[in-house]
Amino acid sequence: MNSDKIVTIIGGSGFVGRHVARALAKRGYRVRVACRRPDLAGHVQPLGTPGQVMAVQANVRYPASLAAACAGAAAVINLPGVLASRGAQSFDAVHAFGAEAAAKAAKAAGAQIFIQMSALGADANSPSEYARSKAEGETRAKAAFAGTIVLRPSIVFGPEDNFFNQFAAMSRLAPALPLIGGGHTKYAPVFVGDVAEAIAILVDRGEASGKTFELGGPEIFTFKQLMQFTLDTIGRKRLLLPVPWTAAKILGSVLGLLPKPLLTADQVELLKADCVVSEEAISGKRGLESLGIGPRSIQSIVPSYLYRFRKAGQFTAPRGIPE
Repeated sequence: MNSDKIVTIIGGSGFVGRHVARALAKRGYRVRVACRRPDLAGHVQPLGTPGQVMAVQANVRYPASLAAACAGAAAVINLPGVLASRGAQSFDAVHAFGAEAAAKAAKAAGAQIFIQMSALGADANSPSEYARSKAEGETRAKAAFAGTIVLRPSIVFGPEDNFFNQFAAMSRLAPALPLIGGGHTKYAPVFVGDVAEAIAILVDRGEASGKTFELGGPEIFTFKQLMQFTLDTIGRKRLLLPVPWTAAKILGSVLGLLPKPLLTADQVELLKADCVVSEEAISGKRGLESLGIGPRSIQSIVPSYLYRFRKAGQFTAPRGIPE
């Protein structure tokens, strides 16, 4: 039992955060979920025993709020991320400044471990501002907290994901699904439960190793294969329409103006790079397997939550898995 140890999860009310909170609560930690709107985070409290998981107010753009949220914590996990840079919630504010502020708060609190959530594709030289800001966040966090552990996942999937759910929802109305750049970009989708388990194991170890872990699932798919898998899973036939990079960039520039854009010009740049675990990470034992986790496949998890997009819900059998 770890009932005397507090773990602060910054951004813990989100998709990945709620699974991390559950994994830590199962291990007996007292979990402090730091988020901008704790009044809207009531869903995290049932993840543990009464009083074990508590939502508190914090914002990575306000260091004083982070200091309060991290006080007394043995470990701090920083999860916030945005896919579109908007106003105060810019890439620099959330990914770079936010990572540094969180790391400084963890150090000031005397935490043993600081874990920074980044992303596969984080690259200081990338044409994508998202990827550059993620890399900058890693650099700043490491400078502020010696031994910072960085996690770089591929596409994270799970019941509340914004990938399979989004494209399944689109397929109910749209006659076609877009294949940006032809749909050749490769991914290694990783289950959110496996990512959460990895974080919990690293917290258990209590070692500020300074390692960068790359987290991917057991199989590599092209974007086109993932779209076909989605359609087969929900039993729908839709045209898979290749969209050249130039046209996609223009489309992203237009859609990026929407309040909740489905695509931005920066995301188009991000889609040009494969999002898979590197050979260096595999040989260096910096993946899920090195933590004793057998990654779960999309075939074993995704149908359990995409059934609602089938014409007759759970009563419609999927057509199978594409080769």
